[in-house]
Amino acid sequence: MVLTFPTFTAGMVLSISLIMAIGPQNAHVLRMGLQRQHLWLTVAVCALADVVLIALGVLGLAQLGGLSDKMLGALIGAGVLFLGVYGWQAFQRFLKPQALPLANNDQDKPQLATAPVTQRQAIVSALAFSWLNPHAWLDTAVLIGTASLAYGQGSTSFGLGAATGSLVWFVVLGTAAFWLGRRLNSLHIWRVLDGAVALMMWGTAGWLLSTLM
Repeated sequence: MVLTFPTFTAGMVLSISLIMAIGPQNAHVLRMGLQRQHLWLTVAVCALADVVLIALGVLGLAQLGGLSDKMLGALIGAGVLFLGVYGWQAFQRFLKPQALPLANNDQDKPQLATAPVTQRQAIVSALAFSWLNPHAWLDTAVLIGTASLAYGQGSTSFGLGAATGSLVWFVVLGTAAFWLGRRLNSLHIWRVLDGAVALMMWGTAGWLLSTLM
């Protein structure tokens, strides 16, 4: 395994930029945090589920490294296209921000929108939002796995960085949901996040394009 800081950082940045896009998985973590229901258990399960998908992508697609340059170029090209479209969607949300729809809570304190859930239900829900979500598979197993091909022997380092990025993001998201409460559900916050996502997506797409030249 070749472990280098630039490659590790690149994997982390790509992972965070992909996960930052508000989707079912992140929305579920936010709701569990705002409702104070098994938040850290949910964070741990979501992060572990992403690590498994990243490992499948990096270790599995790494076996494709011996294919022709055309096949490798096609895989990276597909990743560039996906990043470009994903970045455009984030940019559209940046132009027209929308707060995450949550249950109507009291102005002073959050209230549970649903009946309390057990630990087992929380684990099953987190796994469902992680593994039954097609976007999660595209982001982790496919896109991150494809991007790792550009690093050759450093693909494992790239994958470790991506896994670390996932862990960091979910811890930050869970902490924000717990401490900021309803203030997190503001148009300004979502606009900043979506703007950052768009920039990182397009930046990564540009870098991947440069590897084809």
